[in-house]
Amino acid sequence: MPRLLLRCLLLCCLALLAGCPKTHASKGSALDEVQYAYSAAIRWGDFEGAWTLVDPKLRKEKPLTDIDFSRYKQVQISTYRDMGGTVEPDGVMVRDVEIGVINRNTLTERTVRYRERWRYDEPAKTWWLLSGLPDLWQGD
Repeated sequence: MPRLLLRCLLLCCLALLAGCPKTHASKGSALDEVQYAYSAAIRWGDFEGAWTLVDPKLRKEKPLTDIDFSRYKQVQISTYRDMGGTVEPDGVMVRDVEIGVINRNTLTERTVRYRERWRYDEPAKTWWLLSGLPDLWQGD
């Protein structure tokens, strides 16, 4: 009986440890994670989800309307390619991407280049997108 109790206690401890959050994630791996989440949201057409990763200051200064989000529903993303990145002197991470955009009405595809700019928010321990959502219409 004591052996069974010990095993149950050990299994409970292991289950609790597995659920503990990572507290020592590096800024680089945190950036990888947030960029992956952002690119996945864009690829799947979840622009509202991608919007939550935009810097809160920018969201407040330039909020998107329902009409803005409805424009994004008119397109489908076919590709999202990382074209490389750099680090600016102030620590902002820059990543160039190429996005394949299909117009849902005409079924025509075109390619848009987009530059993401990410800043690390030390108090929040997260990265925020400074460049906003991509302009998939390039001024159209």
